[in-house]
Amino acid sequence: MIDLSVQDGIARLVLNRPDKLNALTAEMCDMLATRCREIERSTARIVILSGAGKAFCAGGDIEAWAGETPEAFGDHWVRDGHIAFDALARLTVPVIAQLDGHALGGGLELAACADLRIAEQHIKIGQPETGLGIIPGWSGTQRAVRRFGGQVVRRMALFGEVFDAEEARRLGLVDHVTATGAAHVLAEGLAARVLSRGPQATKLTKMLINAADREDPERIAEALAGRIAAGTDELREGLSAFREKRKPDFS
Repeated sequence: MIDLSVQDGIARLVLNRPDKLNALTAEMCDMLATRCREIERSTARIVILSGAGKAFCAGGDIEAWAGETPEAFGDHWVRDGHIAFDALARLTVPVIAQLDGHALGGGLELAACADLRIAEQHIKIGQPETGLGIIPGWSGTQRAVRRFGGQVVRRMALFGEVFDAEEARRLGLVDHVTATGAAHVLAEGLAARVLSRGPQATKLTKMLINAADREDPERIAEALAGRIAAGTDELREGLSAFREKRKPDFS
């Protein structure tokens, strides 16, 4: 239900449940986290995230969570969704969200994990959760506020405003608007631009931006420090001493 292919440095991540407007289930959240780990271990240098059919993502599948107990809803549905969305937001390679269909509720929260959003002119964006008596639980009140600003999130989440693509661009919810059917062309062009830049510089820069944006700064600090430590003579000497069963000489 979440397809992944990697070719020529581009990972294409596709929500593939078109009959349900790509509404997310618990299984799909688990699969998203797995796909993100696969991307990190692949040759991908850029990710294009899209949805099959006529929607990008209609959010969390209501039938998947409506019968949950409050404890299960909070401990599993919300928490597991966070694990998956955090994995996407914290990828070390840039992510483009190709919004060729509506992005509502969890769909907008998913798009918020991307570094750049392209919307086709016909789409709608909003956070309808409070109209169902539930909260935007996959960082729709946290990451969304950090990335889009508190006031626009208030308009969507508290007052139920739904924005078209042009208004979403003016408000900073999306970065580019294209004609219907053309988002993939711009996404591929922007991916090619990323591929023309220094791969390690791009990766390190994204990690630093994420740290500034409070996306897991502790892990990023240790990962960057680990990169430095792993390239030193000290590590080589330490490993040699371990293998030779002697005391290391760090002098």
